[in-house]
Amino acid sequence: MRTTVKIDDRLLAEAKSRAARSGRTLNAVIEDALRAALATPGRGRRREIVELPTFRGSHLMRGVDLDDSAALLDRMEGTEA
Repeated sequence: MRTTVKIDDRLLAEAKSRAARSGRTLNAVIEDALRAALATPGRGRRREIVELPTFRGSHLMRGVDLDDSAALLDRMEGTEA
């Protein structure tokens, strides 16, 4: 399955370096790291309940497409082209 994730630049560089050193693909390195992280039981921390702010309005902002998550994220972060 193909998906898009946002990864810290230094973390991505480290993963690419590890993939090159081991002769594996970046995809394989990331999959293995994710499997290892998911196999580790949680640390028993209770999640803090966070109240998210809501705003009144009658419509979406012009040009916002909720079906385009990448463009929506860019707009929210102020990095749209």
